[in-house]
Amino acid sequence: MRQLSEHDAAYIYSDSAHANSNVTLVHIYDQSTAPGGVVRFKQILSHVESRLDRMPLFRQKIVQVPLNLDYPYWVEDDNFQLEYHVRHIALPKPGDWRQFCIQSSRIHARPLDLSRPLWEMYVIEGLDSFLDLPQGSFAILLKIHHAAIDVEHGNEITRLLHDLTPEVHPAPPTAPWFPEDPPGDLTLLWRAGFHMASWPLRLWRPVGKAWQAFRATAEAVSRELRGVPPAFPMTRFNTEVSSQRVFETRRFALDEFKQIRTLVADSTVHDVVLAVCAGGLRAYLEIQDELPKDDLVAAVPVAVQSERVAGQAGPRLSWVRLGLATGIEDPVERLAHIQQASQASSTMVHALSARELTSLAEQVPSMAFAATSKMLRSAAVVSGEWAPLANCAITNIPGSREPLYLLGARLTYLSAIMPVHDGMGLVFSVTGYGNTIVVSFTACAEQVPDPEVLAQCIRNSFQEYLALARKVVVAAPAKRATPSRRPAGASKRPARVVAPRRSRATATGASSNPT
Repeated sequence: MRQLSEHDAAYIYSDSAHANSNVTLVHIYDQSTAPGGVVRFKQILSHVESRLDRMPLFRQKIVQVPLNLDYPYWVEDDNFQLEYHVRHIALPKPGDWRQFCIQSSRIHARPLDLSRPLWEMYVIEGLDSFLDLPQGSFAILLKIHHAAIDVEHGNEITRLLHDLTPEVHPAPPTAPWFPEDPPGDLTLLWRAGFHMASWPLRLWRPVGKAWQAFRATAEAVSRELRGVPPAFPMTRFNTEVSSQRVFETRRFALDEFKQIRTLVADSTVHDVVLAVCAGGLRAYLEIQDELPKDDLVAAVPVAVQSERVAGQAGPRLSWVRLGLATGIEDPVERLAHIQQASQASSTMVHALSARELTSLAEQVPSMAFAATSKMLRSAAVVSGEWAPLANCAITNIPGSREPLYLLGARLTYLSAIMPVHDGMGLVFSVTGYGNTIVVSFTACAEQVPDPEVLAQCIRNSFQEYLALARKVVVAAPAKRATPSRRPAGASKRPARVVAPRRSRATATGASSNPT
């Protein structure tokens, strides 16, 4: 029996009928690498059961204190049934990517049952028409409530499922598990009364956070009443969200992102990711005839090296607001603007490099997704509903370069469906796995009713950058062969690459596959 912290309890209290605090991790596997070329549902059930001791919260549920006099408690679920949490479904024919995204979005949007452990797993078969994925692939969706994500103590979600080698070893006998008796109302009330004695000492933290939210809300209302324009333009993504979600993905080669970053000196793959998303957003809002004159702003979680505590230093998550330069038509100038903004940010200066992040995330990509999602939700709660954090959020998480396996089946795709809430109805989740970068987004279905169009805009933005980068590579040898003379003392100005005229994406041209 363990009480939720004030931080985790806030996720429970902030859930509403149209917005919840769930994050859904999306995995797709190639079962041709498994022994016999098949992974059966019963094998997955046994596999998860044998590793439940690694995630104690997966067998614990929330118990509310009568009259809500204190924060809830985690207690062991004496009616825990693994088959309730691990479910088996299949897509109807033809089983294409669009059907998968619709089904995944519906699963993500449904709230979790607070009377049971706060997670669900869906094994999805029938992925028969994925053009760029192996035949016979299957997916696993793991939906977890933010309150059940124990980031501080490092409980690893990825290791619940995966191994680093395709070899399948017999699972050890499942350790016997006997749940503790749940506490009665009198016990909970006694504990609440005991905690009430220290209530004045504990009050300052939630009051401080409530004051921050109230101040942000008051400032936003005051600016609105006085006609003062907000810090960034309000778009369709910054209104109240509905209860329905959409999810889409496009996959890219990491080497091509590295090629694009040569367009601007000192730019990083992270800068290119932001520029590609910015170009896609610009094109999408142009199609809707809603492109604002001012630049959109993104909330970008970053991992920075924290100060040493007890002789140890570890990474911590922070976030920055970065302008996306959506008002700049030229894509190279847009990338240069984003690169300069990243360098100017004091937080980004201390951010860990992609190599350091990759080493941290070698076996923990799922936890990295969960941590950034949880941090963004916390920042939004503190900011208040009247003061949106940004136009959208873009989380970029370098993942493992080494393949991961589930019962011998190779993981071929990894992404996440993120929570959205009032004031921020669009969140991008970008991850690297192997030599692939996956750009996914989650949005309110009313704010983005045509997700395939936004996904195609992102693809077009990437192709535009890649075409410009390839032109620079082709032109470079000729330029070196015939160097131009310039007077002594003349300043060196980089050659400006003029972007070709971009074609607008249409719904009929949007792809239904994650490519």
